Amino acid sequence: MHADGTITITVNGEHRRVAGGISLADLANELGLVPEKVAVERNLEVVPRSTLAQVTVEDGDEIEIVHFVGGGDHADSWTVAGRTFNSRLIVGTGKYKDFAQNAAAVEASGAEIVTVAVRRVNVSDPKAPMLTDFIDPKKITYLPNTAGCFDAESAIRTLRLAREAGGWDLVKLEVLGEAKTLYPDMHETLRATEVLAKEGFLPMVYCVDDPIAAKRLEDAGAVAIMPLGAPIGSGLGIQNRVTIRLIVEGAKVPVLVDAGVGTASDAAVAMELGCDGVLMNTAIAEAKDPILMARAMKLAVESGRLAYRSGRMGQRRYADPSSPLAGLI
Repeated sequence: MHADGTITITVNGEHRRVAGGISLADLANELGLVPEKVAVERNLEVVPRSTLAQVTVEDGDEIEIVHFVGGGDHADSWTVAGRTFNSRLIVGTGKYKDFAQNAAAVEASGAEIVTVAVRRVNVSDPKAPMLTDFIDPKKITYLPNTAGCFDAESAIRTLRLAREAGGWDLVKLEVLGEAKTLYPDMHETLRATEVLAKEGFLPMVYCVDDPIAAKRLEDAGAVAIMPLGAPIGSGLGIQNRVTIRLIVEGAKVPVLVDAGVGTASDAAVAMELGCDGVLMNTAIAEAKDPILMARAMKLAVESGRLAYRSGRMGQRRYADPSSPLAGLI
């Protein structure tokens, strides 16, 4: 044991210093893992999951922690407010013909997060179908949003109710300036962000495509910046690639394009700009075949991300032949 009370152990081949007397369950929590969802081996012996809280780590221990993952490459996951996701596509839950179609679209999209509006319970028909009957919040992360709020007070009130209803602290904040354009009111948005962050919320914030506004939101406590690509529901695609790229370059939190996507190529463009993800609703829900479009969006987001990671070729003013000109017959 070191003089400061810490010990040195090896976790998955990596040396770490941890507090002396820490249990395997506490070690898992410290690493951001859920003890009930992992298997632990200590010095080549598997430790029963039911005893992780009772087994104490000792100096020099070699620990292996594993869990199940689906096939394919999940090394390119992203994290927001300490929570990690593999899918970079977030989908909404409005405008579908029914909850069943909505659920099918979510499955086809591969999304792990869905935005949900907070609305009054239908007290005249309390047995009416609910979204939770079709999209399980234990399997899909619900992201309560403040759609339809036009001032900070109503947005804050809505999210307080959402937290009471489902215990959610990761939320999507949007405060609109007017009904015609649905552009965000940045003064009210910033004010709401400050209050929510102080109350322990983790707000992912819808905003204008302005790098200065984005920085102020981040300083106020936003855990993700979500600039619009174009007006909500317009399907116009990414209208200002320059400013979104500037936001990406300056942000220390995830940046996701929110609003304006109309088809798969728009989603790919957003990802090629370096965004961490894309949020969309209308582009899928109002497609002639929402399920097929959801699948297209999934592939577009993955393709755009791969293109960004690959590093595109430089652009030239003139042609450059692929085949050498020397040695022509």
